[in-house]
Amino acid sequence: MLFNSFEYWIFFAVVVVLLAFFKPNARRIIVVGASYIFYSFWDPRLCILLFASTLANFYLGIAIDDAAESRRKALVTCAIVLNLAVLGFFKYFDFFADSLSTLLGLQGHPWALSIVLPVGISFFTFEGIAYCCDVYRKDVPAVRSPVDFALFISFFPHLVAGPIIRPENFFPQIRQQSGLTLVDVKWGFCQILKGLLKKVVFADFFAVVADGYFNDPRSGAVGPAVGIVAFAMQIYFDFSGYTDIARGCAALLGFRFPSNFERPYLAANIADFWRRWHISLSNWLRDYLYIPLGGNRVGPLRVYVNLMIVMALGGLWHGASWNFMVWGVAHGTMLCIHRVWGRTVARRISVPSLLRPLTIVLSTTLTFLMVVIAWVPFRATDFATTSTILQQVVTKNVLSTAGASSEYWWLLGISAAWCALDTHRRLQNWMVERMPYALVGVPIAFGLVALQLLGQFGVEIPFIYFKF
Repeated sequence: MLFNSFEYWIFFAVVVVLLAFFKPNARRIIVVGASYIFYSFWDPRLCILLFASTLANFYLGIAIDDAAESRRKALVTCAIVLNLAVLGFFKYFDFFADSLSTLLGLQGHPWALSIVLPVGISFFTFEGIAYCCDVYRKDVPAVRSPVDFALFISFFPHLVAGPIIRPENFFPQIRQQSGLTLVDVKWGFCQILKGLLKKVVFADFFAVVADGYFNDPRSGAVGPAVGIVAFAMQIYFDFSGYTDIARGCAALLGFRFPSNFERPYLAANIADFWRRWHISLSNWLRDYLYIPLGGNRVGPLRVYVNLMIVMALGGLWHGASWNFMVWGVAHGTMLCIHRVWGRTVARRISVPSLLRPLTIVLSTTLTFLMVVIAWVPFRATDFATTSTILQQVVTKNVLSTAGASSEYWWLLGISAAWCALDTHRRLQNWMVERMPYALVGVPIAFGLVALQLLGQFGVEIPFIYFKF
């Protein structure tokens, strides 16, 4: 059941209507039940895994909270190992088994088990780890209500593709729940409409162009720059569109999720990019991997090693493919170079105030180009395709406009113009949060017309992060 499908909105409307007739305690039970129904649309068997993961983390959290200091570390270690074992088995067993078979020169796939990848497993296992670690650190108390904890893990707006919600952000909202205000309703609907526009109009159009290039980069039907930029636009509009819809649906159910994207392609450097892109994952990797490894508190060489480990594992988190790890290593390398530059060359350069706007434009452009090129191994299906595309990037044919229709340029132009017009999101925030109710119908009507005229309804393209 996709967010951009008619079936989902019927399902969501039924849930919202049902909640209006019940008190808060009953509402939580209804939402948990609805979440399992939602998840069962992919494969009812997966609900067993979701339930088992929820139950294990619920009791482990209580055990950690109640344990003596001498046993707390062993229990949280057990929780981390259990969650990673579940994630590793379902997501990576076949991948590593096949890789080992290839390394040993074995024919076929003798050790593969053909395991079905549970939708959203990367997200709900990371939330389970975060919860147990936070209880161990005494950042949050253990949740004693199984319904409340099940709601945290299975809450359907973010169940299959995030954002990764932190316990300290979610559980207080359960206790503070009250009726929806007009502000909540307006904000929720605006987020949903914005997300649908991003997905159905922008992401799905760029997806067709990107597929036309990455599926056969040698054909010449789509130019390298056209195809690579198309994928950069697709993944941003696709994932940020999903997040907007998830945040809007959550708001209409009484919860506010933090922002997961803050104009990442306007980042002035690669570190800034990761403060703006998939913020919930970036923060998770920082707090539960980078800092425990030593973070910035260790020697300079170890800091760079930590960065590479975190980004390599962050890349592999996205999928069972060496290409994803290459993407992560590429970003780790860029982060290390940025760190070296900032601690050596940048400190010795004094830029005149008149030239600072130009340096920002240049650094933002360079960052965008590097990020876009790094998307190649992320999207390519194998090393051979990655190699072919990267070879094309350094040829004069890279700027071929083959495959770029007028609609392609219009959508790119609209994206760039909107960012230039509303760089700091003041206009967008005003429209979403402070626009007078008498005027709300104007952007809504405009958005619905744009969906009708420009929406890619003839193709069914799932959200990219559903497979992670």
